[in-house]
Amino acid sequence: MAKIATDRTTLDLFAADKRAGRPKTNPLPREEQLKLNKRNQIKRDRSNGLKRIEFKVSGQLYAALTQAAEQANTTRSTFIEQLLEQALSR
Repeated sequence: MAKIATDRTTLDLFAADKRAGRPKTNPLPREEQLKLNKRNQIKRDRSNGLKRIEFKVSGQLYAALTQAAEQANTTRSTFIEQLLEQALSR
């Protein structure tokens, strides 16, 4: 039996075919997805030997760090890490 590519009434013939369109959505709500993704990111960082440090800075310092990181063509976290290493090596 031949199948016609435009015939979508007999789904069993096209079960293996990929259909264009939006992918299936995640069954979890967005808030749960973000928590899960953050947890996975922390696990990934730990397995790569990275430790997490959090601190609060003023808005001016934040903007200055962001601008300096952009000028150095790097990420802010990498830039801060380089500054800390320079300070500790003195």
